[in-house]
Amino acid sequence: MADAVTGPVCAPPLVPELGEITVLVVDDEPANLTSLEKIFQREGLRVLTAEHAKRALELLRRHKVEVVLTDLMMPGSSGAELLRAVKELSPDTEVVLMTAYGTVETAVQAMREGAYDFVEKPLSRANIVKSVRKAAERARLVAENRSLKKELELYTTREIVGQSMALRRVLDVAAQAAPSSATVLILGESGTGKELLARFIHGRSQRAARPFVAVNCAALPESILEAELFGHERGAFTGAVARREGRFARARGGTIFLDEIGELSPQVQVKLLRVLQEGEYEPVGGDTVRADVRVVAATNRDLQAEVSAGRFREDLYYRLNVISILAPPLRARREDIALLVDHFIGVYCKKNGRARLSVSPAAQAKLEDYGWPGNVRELENVIERAAVLCPGERLEVTDLPEPVARAEAGAPDALTIAIGTPLDQVEARLIRETLAHTHGDKGLAAQLLGISTRTIYRKLGEDG
Repeated sequence: MADAVTGPVCAPPLVPELGEITVLVVDDEPANLTSLEKIFQREGLRVLTAEHAKRALELLRRHKVEVVLTDLMMPGSSGAELLRAVKELSPDTEVVLMTAYGTVETAVQAMREGAYDFVEKPLSRANIVKSVRKAAERARLVAENRSLKKELELYTTREIVGQSMALRRVLDVAAQAAPSSATVLILGESGTGKELLARFIHGRSQRAARPFVAVNCAALPESILEAELFGHERGAFTGAVARREGRFARARGGTIFLDEIGELSPQVQVKLLRVLQEGEYEPVGGDTVRADVRVVAATNRDLQAEVSAGRFREDLYYRLNVISILAPPLRARREDIALLVDHFIGVYCKKNGRARLSVSPAAQAKLEDYGWPGNVRELENVIERAAVLCPGERLEVTDLPEPVARAEAGAPDALTIAIGTPLDQVEARLIRETLAHTHGDKGLAAQLLGISTRTIYRKLGEDG
């Protein structure tokens, strides 16, 4: 191969902007290794060489390698076998294959299995450097993206704040459930922190080092929910131009959190039941796949009522409800409000680049007297608004939204409705009271009630 690499020997480096990039060249011909090593060193790259796959994997375990350039046909383990081992050992490392005439089809198949590119022999110096350069750029971008994602996760990591007895009881149950493999169903009103509880369970489980994948079942259109969860094969339906992994595949080895589980269609309910019963599923248009994943689900609905109404499968309900945890509403843990206020002030003052706000005693009293129908999420929104709009250094009652500012000690937290009131009247009244609370903001009212804005229009339209 050495004399088959053509092109100018002293061409200027093509990748000076890539910084410290390591290329591992694998070939059973020592002369070829020497030739390629010189070429990439002239490009400013750090070069490692190996004469067989075993040595290549030893180097990969000891060094951070951005690109592996390997001959496809070698004694012992082939380049295709090395590709699979590299992707298992170092998923972010890109692999470029060198292939002779007659093995292009094999190289194309290898690309389907994760190879970045292949170059045909006789090798052109310009082509092989160009291919490695692009592979290195991709590896760098993937690494940067992963690093930024980790920084973002650290910045946006949410804490469970509070020390009330109601919260501690819930966390005790969650901590006991975490090390097991049991399915957990988290119940509770909107805004009570059900996803935080799910992350708490995952973080204390044996799967903590693997992915946590959250899915809001209500946010995905029913027409694509099945494909989003379980993936699909190319050509499985109109628009499926390529194979795509689903959320269950991305959560492999870890935890999948299915929020708003009560929104699943009957068809998806059947497939989820199979996952829980048999530990397997089928991507749309594909073959059976083993499901190595723990399921944690959540809902603000009464699933037993949904079962009685025929909208949710009874067998799936019992499969999900192995361990149930009720996330307490904020009104049941009022002693945590001061801690939450302090926490959110710290978060949002820092986010908005301003000095930390203090809170006047009167404003603190209003925050603790208010009923918080939207729970912790509503409290967080109020404090974020204050961190942006408060003109002084202290949060006063006048800086609070009107419903909070008008809160009175001992004010009722719920509507009083006479037994026997028709259900449509109950719904209409609840919607109107919530709209009054949100000053006519139908979007916020829908969020607090756990329904769609369209439902608000429909219910009020029916009421006249």
